[in-house]
Amino acid sequence: MQTPTIVSAEEWEAARKRLLVKEKELTKSRDALSAERRRMPWRPVEKRYEFEGPEGRVSLLDLFEGRRQLILYRAFYEPGVFGWPDHACRGCSMVADQVAHPAHLHARDTSLAFASRAPQPEIARLKERMGWTMPWFTITDDFDRDFDAHEWHHTFSFIREGEQIFLTYFIDGRGVEALGGTWGYLDMTALGRQEEWEDSPEGYPQTPPYAWWNWHDEYTDTPPPAGWTETVTRGITAAQART
Repeated sequence: MQTPTIVSAEEWEAARKRLLVKEKELTKSRDALSAERRRMPWRPVEKRYEFEGPEGRVSLLDLFEGRRQLILYRAFYEPGVFGWPDHACRGCSMVADQVAHPAHLHARDTSLAFASRAPQPEIARLKERMGWTMPWFTITDDFDRDFDAHEWHHTFSFIREGEQIFLTYFIDGRGVEALGGTWGYLDMTALGRQEEWEDSPEGYPQTPPYAWWNWHDEYTDTPPPAGWTETVTRGITAAQART
């Protein structure tokens, strides 16, 4: 193993600052890409798709759970997949292991679900064994084939206007590496993080950054407490002073 050069604290800090310039450029580029994604055209979902859930048959619309947006991961857990029936696909399992608490997505009017072709009893057993808690449904029709997700994993972003569903984006391949956390998921949606600093089309829902964050078991419809608002203000001011 050929290790990097050993330097003094001053030299190390200078090297870090040079790299920081590129990191900020990458962040701004990622923000611009997300802004462009929020302007992607919407593709209407014309067919009615049905899934099997723990409590019976449900529609794609039901998977929204009343929220505006839905992130749906097409996972591979079914006969023919390596590891069946004890395990799901290794890659899909790594994705499942990294899913953040959904309450933070719910606070942004977004639901998250997984779907595969395994029967519900097998899915329930696997979730218990692996400690996964996300909603996970059984595909019962041509949903995955219609969206070209029958041979490889896809993460879909849907939005609805009333009962009309639209596909706004999907991510597959290495793009899935950025997903699992709340920010990565929101950045792929049509509405984004819904914070005031974002470059979004006029009229999109937006609130002050940081202020909506909460403990996952205490989200409510009430405004954030004054103590948290003051903390956020101080943090933003300090961050701006460093840039």
